[in-house]
Amino acid sequence: MIKLSFCLHRLPNLSREAFQQYWFDVHAPLVRSVAATLNIRRYVQSHSLSDPALGFGAQARGSAGLEYDGVAELWWDDLESLMAPGASEEGRAAGLLLLEDERRFIDLPRSPIFFVTERQVI
Repeated sequence: MIKLSFCLHRLPNLSREAFQQYWFDVHAPLVRSVAATLNIRRYVQSHSLSDPALGFGAQARGSAGLEYDGVAELWWDDLESLMAPGASEEGRAAGLLLLEDERRFIDLPRSPIFFVTERQVI
């Protein structure tokens, strides 16, 4: 499987709560509506917690202050199923629809996106 990992920073005008509410209540249904068109097998949102007591892991590693507002993960069966929607007008339109919505709540230049393959350890 191929997985997209998208580490999200909210736009500066949004609170974390407003960002996460929009992401879950508005953007998630939009992703669901085009999932078949884009061959998305699975979509998971990980919403970050803001409790300062949970910062010990980042502080111990010297990465305090580099927190994200959430991480989106999307899975495809293989590279072919990931790339195929780009060859159709419907697939390109679905991808553009998601990108246009992302611009409403994600600080895209500050939000890295990358593709991985998973290696389960435990």
